[in-house]
Amino acid sequence: MPPRDIRLTLIGKPGCHLCDDAREVVLGVVAEIEATDTSRRPLLDEVSILDDDELRARYAEEIPVLLIDGEVHNYWRIDPVRLKTALLAR
Repeated sequence: MPPRDIRLTLIGKPGCHLCDDAREVVLGVVAEIEATDTSRRPLLDEVSILDDDELRARYAEEIPVLLIDGEVHNYWRIDPVRLKTALLAR
């Protein structure tokens, strides 16, 4: 079976300490999955609300926001166990 790409999008902004924390959690989970499960490839994109008026209007009070394949997974604090479970279920 070829690897399945899972698109992760972290919506935040520069200087946001919660965004920095979320990035570390997401990258840690991604590294763990890549090391143990070759059927899934989580790919992370980062988007700043400062560069997109629509995202700013929608998520300004909720950043960081993590999307999995375009759907909101969580916001503010990203739980590594919940994220890993969600990614492995895909």
